[in-house]
Amino acid sequence: MLDKLCLLSVLPLLVVASPSPPRGASNFAGSTTSFAFPPPNVTVTIPDPNFPDATAVNFFGPTPTGDEAAAIATAPVLGQVDSAFPLSRPDTSDKKGSKFNVLRQWGNLSPMFSNDADAFGLPDASPLIPEGCGITQVHLVHRHGARYPTSGSAPSQLAAKLHNATAGAGFSASGPLEFLNTWTYKLGAEILTPFGREQLYNLGVGFRVRYGELLKGFDDLPVWRTTLQFAAGFFGVQSYQTSYHELIEIEADGFNSTLAPYDQCANANNNISALGGIMSSKWAAIYTVPTVKRLSKSIKGVNLTATDIIAMQQACAYETVALGFSSFCNLFTEEEWEQFEYFNDLSFWYGNGPGNPAVSAQGVGWAQELISRLTQTRITNFDTSVNGTVVSSNTTFPLNQPIFVDATHDTIISAIVTAMNFTSLSSSGPLPTDHIQKDRQWIVTHISPFASNMVGQVLSCPASDKPTHIRFVLNDAVVPLTGIKGCKADKNGLCELSSFISGLQQRISEIDYQFDCFANYTVPTPDNIVDGRFPPALRNATA
Repeated sequence: MLDKLCLLSVLPLLVVASPSPPRGASNFAGSTTSFAFPPPNVTVTIPDPNFPDATAVNFFGPTPTGDEAAAIATAPVLGQVDSAFPLSRPDTSDKKGSKFNVLRQWGNLSPMFSNDADAFGLPDASPLIPEGCGITQVHLVHRHGARYPTSGSAPSQLAAKLHNATAGAGFSASGPLEFLNTWTYKLGAEILTPFGREQLYNLGVGFRVRYGELLKGFDDLPVWRTTLQFAAGFFGVQSYQTSYHELIEIEADGFNSTLAPYDQCANANNNISALGGIMSSKWAAIYTVPTVKRLSKSIKGVNLTATDIIAMQQACAYETVALGFSSFCNLFTEEEWEQFEYFNDLSFWYGNGPGNPAVSAQGVGWAQELISRLTQTRITNFDTSVNGTVVSSNTTFPLNQPIFVDATHDTIISAIVTAMNFTSLSSSGPLPTDHIQKDRQWIVTHISPFASNMVGQVLSCPASDKPTHIRFVLNDAVVPLTGIKGCKADKNGLCELSSFISGLQQRISEIDYQFDCFANYTVPTPDNIVDGRFPPALRNATA
């Protein structure tokens, strides 16, 4: 009798814990929603006599300005980017509350976090200026902040698939997928999200705190190819529009730009560029099999595929950086997030990195501009993506600035590090497509996340007015320069400036922009390319 009573007492708990029954999706599931602000028909008059600005009010109070910061040279410890406020940190489906950070598993869709010191093989190096050295110049190239997905993205196609299902026999989702019954697609396309704007503003603030002292070397306003958000953070919202010249390069077919070179490289827009998608899809076809099987139990009326799983994982990332949270995130286990990270690593390795023969050609233009700035010598040969109109003028392309800032895209950050032969990133390649290579240093989360930034520090060692060395810091981790001829192994990542210039010039001469971008060739099988160039030994076999 007691056993029966105990059993009866457990039954209500079993009922509560049982999966919720499937219910039909609403007819708006998967539809696209949007909102625009300010409200329609509202106009803003500047200046508005009802709301005079600070100069008209003219009661500023005390306004003394302090001295410039130089934390990169004076701070004992580097302040790191270790927060993605105000984003909610997602949980996983299997290890809730663990230290595993899903935000750091999204490849190029992850927010930028400071890399660990040993990310690229120099565990004892720090972005802080080495003891006894001084800094004379910096070259910053950074990616834009978090944005909405591009038009026709996988998440938008998933939304369309679900919405189309509601127009037919309908679908019903339960358990972990129950939210799909009322889910709508709230993402725009291309432009920065509020969090993305914050990232760039914070990048500007951080760069001013680290390198502001170098402003004292300007005798004219800086000319920078950067974003308004970065400039507002660096100079301040009140004065950024009058503190620098913003050089805008057109990103479109027919216009050269080293910061968007893919439009001018034919092989960046055909089956050569498609290699990244082909190779990553091979891995997706393997790792998503158990995920499809598991999640398919929670949805009726829609057949889930590997493509849908990738779309859901991307939707997690895009919704989080746009809306602060996504219900897609906790659908996946830690292992599945690690597999997704590798999916992105493969996509970039073979599509926008060392394994693609047209990638160094896309990054070589910025390398040429870097040499021009370091040597204060004008570029005269225009056979790459360099914009001759821009770089031929001292107005639009001054050579003697102590701070240079350029804004670009994720695929171009990866193209630049490939063109500059940062071999520590490619030393573990080529990457296999049937399993995760655990010891790789090609991890896109470390290279091209949202707001990724690479800083070339021009140094004098020992400290003086004459620059003697250079090194590069990628997302707060120092990168070895041993892939540049003449640059020796150094625990701080330093290379003598003269050796770096001559070595990079040689590397530039090895990159055949015209052939790699425009020749009719096929990628070798197997693809053992690790330097982003078509193998010279195979060129005679091309059409």
